[in-house]
Amino acid sequence: MPKTCVMIVLDGLGDRAHGELGHQTPLQAAQTPTLDRLAALGSAGLYHAGKLGRPMPSEDAHFAMFGSPRAEFPGRGPLEALGAGVNLDGDAIAMLAHFTCVLESLEGQLIVKHDRICGTPDEIDAFHAAVANYSRNGIAIDLHRTGGMSSVLTMRGDVSPFITDSNPMADGRFVSALRPLASHADDPAAIRTADALTEYLRWAYARLCDLPQNKQRVRQTLPPINGLVTQRAGKLSQGVSMRDRFGLRGLSMASGFMYKGLAAFLGLDFRKVRDSRDPARDLAERVRLATEFLDRYDFIHIHHKAADRAAHTKSPRGKVKAIEALDRGLGETVDPLLMNEDVLLVVTSDHSTPSRGTLIHSGEPVPVLFAGEGVRRDAVAAFDETAVAAGALGLLRGDEMMHMVLNYLDRARMEGTHDTPMPQEFWPGDYDPFLVRPEG
Repeated sequence: MPKTCVMIVLDGLGDRAHGELGHQTPLQAAQTPTLDRLAALGSAGLYHAGKLGRPMPSEDAHFAMFGSPRAEFPGRGPLEALGAGVNLDGDAIAMLAHFTCVLESLEGQLIVKHDRICGTPDEIDAFHAAVANYSRNGIAIDLHRTGGMSSVLTMRGDVSPFITDSNPMADGRFVSALRPLASHADDPAAIRTADALTEYLRWAYARLCDLPQNKQRVRQTLPPINGLVTQRAGKLSQGVSMRDRFGLRGLSMASGFMYKGLAAFLGLDFRKVRDSRDPARDLAERVRLATEFLDRYDFIHIHHKAADRAAHTKSPRGKVKAIEALDRGLGETVDPLLMNEDVLLVVTSDHSTPSRGTLIHSGEPVPVLFAGEGVRRDAVAAFDETAVAAGALGLLRGDEMMHMVLNYLDRARMEGTHDTPMPQEFWPGDYDPFLVRPEG
């Protein structure tokens, strides 16, 4: 039976049917001979990291996919901070932040004109420097640049992560007022945090509007970069490693600070890879690298974001091209994994990303396939959202993905068995040998 699982996650692969593609999804419309061949070599099905119909962000989806319970999730902000090397000691909280273009209404409300906007390197340096540090009533706020217009915002003091987002995540909408979550409506720390962040964002808006760089942009009829929006606050906690929970030595190969932070939180080794303009080459190289690490790890995660990025441009045909490129890259280097009896190959996605409409992600399940020694072979011969629905895996949800991985690695624990004091999902557990004679 297989000893190592190689899980390839094609971010945002799932989609909706589009008239311009003959009422097919981009995955159905794409020419994907490699993915189709893999589907025919094992079991296929559908996967949703949460509840059907509920859109999932990548961090939540991967957390569930890797078998960790929702109650242990620290939030996107802390994972991003952890990956970017931002210190979150003590009671610090962290959230995502990025610069944007806002308009002020006659009533004093801020409206997002351009949620995502570009500036020159010198402009971005000036924007960050202008609003990098702020303090109010014993609360310190710091903006840590992570790349381009994006940052991690940290707050220290008597603060709480249980606050709303200020980012509406869409053009033409009001910047959201910051409030404590309903579950913490009477929590002084949450109230204080929302108030302090509100004052900071007001201060940042005034500072940015007054910068020479923005005045110059206005003279050049360019939109000013005068707003800062925040989302997904959280507080770092102690995670349970994949080794302790599932008995697996893990490696993640991905780009982006969040994935590095997630790997650190779950005790996986991390190999940072870069996304070029050639998704085929990128994926081929990551799969090739995986073959070099098979003896060192029991679980290897490979991630690529090309399909998701294409979908966010709201171009179904652009997503078709991205998927076809990924399929070509996979076809170049996947055969050594297929021919290795010690490898369980899993190909799936974290969530659906619609390439039309206003949703950022959508709630449809995504396709998944398992291939390897001992895996049942069903009649599915194509890898897309509808073809795999007839597959032997059925519909997997949440941590069922990791339990199926353990099952095919012959490490699944039979229900009701206890060989360790603390519960462990894998078998045999890290138990102590029985002694005939007492110690000492």
